Amino acid sequence: MKRADSYDFDVAVIGGGSGGYAAARTAAGAGLKTVVVEGGEEVGGLCILRGCMPTKALLYASEILHLAGHPEPWGIHTANVSFDFARVMARKNALIGEFAEDRRRQLADGRFGFLRANARFRDRHTVALDNNRMLSARHFVVATGSSVAPPPLPQFRETGYLTSDDALRLSQLPESLIVLGGGPIACEFAQFFARFGVKVSLFQRSEHVLREFDTDAATVIEKVFRREGIEVFTGTKLTGASREGGLKTVSFEHGGESRSISAREILFALGRVPNTASLDLDAAGVATDRGRIIANEFMQTSAPHIYTAGDCTGPHEIVHIAVQQGEVAAHNIATPAAPRRMDYRLLIAVVFTDPQVAFVGLTEKEAKARNIPCRAASYPFNDHGKSLIMEAKDGFVKLLADVKSGEILGGSCVGPMGGELIHEIVAAMAKRMTVHELAVVPHYHPTLAEIWTYPAEELAGQI
Repeated sequence: MKRADSYDFDVAVIGGGSGGYAAARTAAGAGLKTVVVEGGEEVGGLCILRGCMPTKALLYASEILHLAGHPEPWGIHTANVSFDFARVMARKNALIGEFAEDRRRQLADGRFGFLRANARFRDRHTVALDNNRMLSARHFVVATGSSVAPPPLPQFRETGYLTSDDALRLSQLPESLIVLGGGPIACEFAQFFARFGVKVSLFQRSEHVLREFDTDAATVIEKVFRREGIEVFTGTKLTGASREGGLKTVSFEHGGESRSISAREILFALGRVPNTASLDLDAAGVATDRGRIIANEFMQTSAPHIYTAGDCTGPHEIVHIAVQQGEVAAHNIATPAAPRRMDYRLLIAVVFTDPQVAFVGLTEKEAKARNIPCRAASYPFNDHGKSLIMEAKDGFVKLLADVKSGEILGGSCVGPMGGELIHEIVAAMAKRMTVHELAVVPHYHPTLAEIWTYPAEELAGQI
């Protein structure tokens, strides 16, 4: 084994996305000689290039279009509402270009080395780069992200399909679209395309979309989707795919019957897989589970000097989690005597459909699965002043509280600006507030945020 001073770097970060950049920034800030190795065609990471930012830019455009086309409740009349899809996509591209350029500047500003190459482990402390260079480091942080999962049936390769990456590069809209999947990516794209006039059919294997959320949240989204003209098929099993002329057909089982539906295009949105296959992690002694890097609460892998962060390790493919993991990994490399742990108690999830869906902490589903005793109370937006003013009547807020202490254990929001509203409960849970304390926090009227006081008051009266 090499002496510590004989390594090229103290820390080598493989992957320059959000998790990798956070790790490099933290390591360099602690005085460690650091390098980032990024082998992707583009620099910026999934969130900036093909995830959070471009999809939300498109979803906001579709929300504006939807509101402009449905102004009647407010006594406003519009005629001939239309759109220019090329300009919609051009605005998204311009925004993403700016975000990506900022990240490129951050990676190349001199705080740490930045190499454009793919890496493969040769041994526990050495990687071979595809530019014929070898690189050694005392510690590594693997943050290589994820990629679109392969299709479940070989017929889809022959039939052809769009991935979420492809959908973000479209120059024109398909007349009709089959969306395979019922997770956040599938639901967001389904509503985006439907609001831009595409006939959309969505297929989900489980009994409801958004299976990580509670059923009451999922049913609201299914109701809204059907109201907006999206065909939603849940409890399905895909059996085949074919292509004839300009139509693509998906065969499936639903309700005990064999059926098929055709459309101009298929969008494959059945999840992502870790980008680890090319790393030769076995050579470094890093254990994986179906490609996912196994890590402890310190973000340390089975090789004690190698850490990890982001989608390649999970357990949650969320960008703010990746950033936290990268920071924890780098801190623990720099300061092993005072390690930090990842705490997923405040896990947040947001789906940017309309209405938005969000939760923090426990859902009722998870509390039941883990046998955690709690009480739940909810309050609907269709009985709340500010949401009635906004004509935003779909959904509800819900709080979960410890049955003895009243400490808030989780919160859910399905409704207008749900991704913003959930952060009130994030703040409350961060300080371990009880429902009794939240119930007496002053809230301005009329606001959306004051809706949280109603379930808090109900639970405070019960506990």
